[in-house]
This record gives sequence, structure tokens and C-alpha cells, in this order.
Amino acid sequence: MNRAADTTTPAPGGEAAPLRIGEGKPMFDLDGIDLAARVADRSEIERFNPHRHEMSFLDALVWASPDRSRGVAIKRVRDDEFWVRGHFPDMPLYPGVLQIECGAQLACYLFNSRRQEPVVAAFLRIQDAAFRNKVCPGDDLYILCADIKFGRRQFVCAVQGVVQDRVAFEATISGMSMANR
Repeated sequence: MNRAADTTTPAPGGEAAPLRIGEGKPMFDLDGIDLAARVADRSEIERFNPHRHEMSFLDALVWASPDRSRGVAIKRVRDDEFWVRGHFPDMPLYPGVLQIECGAQLACYLFNSRRQEPVVAAFLRIQDAAFRNKVCPGDDLYILCADIKFGRRQFVCAVQGVVQDRVAFEATISGMSMANR
């Protein structure tokens, strides 16, 4: 299935640029983004996300568009994490489901950062997930997220993981506010 998107949202410079989903390269241009920057640290992310302890995966927000429709976060993949010993012995690979969860956490952060009060946003659906390159301890996994649809209670986002200019994974995810349910 060709998932290349024709969606446009603000690029780092502010101009509209198409999302490149399903093309095997970062879905939006990272050249104008300082990947060493830290817009929000782990404690700031926790103001908007309910994830805690070993399930809080994002180390920092690197960049977000002014309208919070796009963002880039970093996950430093460490060799002391709970999954390393068993996935897989002698060749640890960061599990794909945890990569997708990183994308869901960035989507949740962006969703909540546009609300007056943060809510628990449940992860509802994964579509068109593809795992293209391995992620190992010692890697910096940059998570990219861009709105496809955004509403008061729901969101649909394209998410992607990039390690050293290689796309590690990509998917479309959706979530929904659990408030007033």
C-alpha cells in the first residue's frame, strides 16, 4: 500500500510543506531543527502526559511548531532498560511496540499542550505500521509526530522514529480524551 501523504502542515520555518509518509525518509524536513535543543525536559512532559516511571519513554521535546501540530522528541535508548535482557539476549533490539508507544506519548503531549487542562488520552488505533531499521541501546531515537486530524476529544497523527537519518518505524495512530467518559 502506498501511504505517501498529500497532507500539508506548517514546517519548521513556518511555511506549509507536505508530509512524506511511507517514503522511507523523515516525514518532514529536519534540517531547520536543532536536534540538540531541549524545549521541554522529562518533568515538563509529565505536566501533560500521565505516563510515569518505566513507562515514561520520552527524554525531551526537541522542537514543536507554534500551533503544536508537529513535534520532535528524543528517546535515548539505554542498555539498562527493562526490555534489554530478554529482547533479545546477545542482540538487544528496542521492541517495535515500545517505539510506537514513544510516538503515542509525543502525540499525547502535543494534544494536551493545546488544551486548557491536560486529560488522559487513550491510544485507540495503530494503522499502517512499518518497521524499517533496527533500534539498539546507545541509539538516539528521534520521534516525529504530525497531525492528520485534530479535534476537541480525538486526534489522528502520523508518527515516525528516526535514528541517524534512517527511518526506524512509521505508523498512523489515533487517540481520544478519556475525560467525561
